[in-house]
Amino acid sequence: MKVNFFEKVRILDGGMGQELLSKGLVSKGTLWSASAILEKKYHNLVTDIHLSYIYAGADVIVTNTFVGRKVRLIENKVEEHFNYINEQACILAIKAKEISNKDILIAGSLPSQSDTYVEDKRETKSIEKDFYDQAKIISPYVDFLYLDVVSSGREMDIASNVATKLNKPILLGVHIKKNNLLPSNETISSVFKKYKNNNWIGLISACVSPEIAENCSAEIKELKIPFGFKANLWAVEEPTPVQTFNRAKHNEIGTNPNVALGKRTDVSDKHFYNFSKKLVEKGATILGGCCEITPWHIKAISQLLSLIHI
Repeated sequence: MKVNFFEKVRILDGGMGQELLSKGLVSKGTLWSASAILEKKYHNLVTDIHLSYIYAGADVIVTNTFVGRKVRLIENKVEEHFNYINEQACILAIKAKEISNKDILIAGSLPSQSDTYVEDKRETKSIEKDFYDQAKIISPYVDFLYLDVVSSGREMDIASNVATKLNKPILLGVHIKKNNLLPSNETISSVFKKYKNNNWIGLISACVSPEIAENCSAEIKELKIPFGFKANLWAVEEPTPVQTFNRAKHNEIGTNPNVALGKRTDVSDKHFYNFSKKLVEKGATILGGCCEITPWHIKAISQLLSLIHI
């Protein structure tokens, strides 16, 4: 891929896990979207959801490897399927691209290697090994790696160095709180300047509310790197790890994160259109969604871009 790919406005896909649940996936424990890889009967559904985003106008689809991280598989006692889950998820994304016959890119979801939305405070070697073990499986199948909802500058740096070793560019997906800080209490500007890496192709606010995405956009724009968002529609503006709830109530909540985090009903595709328009006017070139964002929301972005001829 061209390193300046995101200098032009591009559309990323939306959520995978919540789409799977809405279309019949029965998740196990905290495996969420990974359940659809472990059980072959859901493979066509994964491919169909990728296709729905491609046909909605996405320029990039993201592999269903968010729950392919070791810690989550160990928690659910299926760690022996680590390689299979990550490889098969990539194969299904490629299948969707081939069926669509469209010139889209595939991003490899490389998530935080601990719980989501919180800083991973383990020793560097452990974090690096977990990032590397997952990334080396994904990398051969994808155009670039997407650092999917990272919560500290140190994790950002470790994952970026892993991507460099594997000769893959990386899109940074940084989780931001209402106060415009990462969960590690670092500013976006400080971690960007401290860990700046030539392998970065863009920086987005990841799995944040549309309001937070808009609020932090001015600071990110000043960093002079292609920027944007993958917004969520959780009812909880500052989500905490679903596993925290799940451990207290067994499998009930891990089966569907919105039992714990809720789902907004006030953001229609029209609202998402207007939100995206604001961000494009502010200079954003990377537009997409995650949890509870559907193909209809992505189609709204596509319609926006067709009207403003970007």
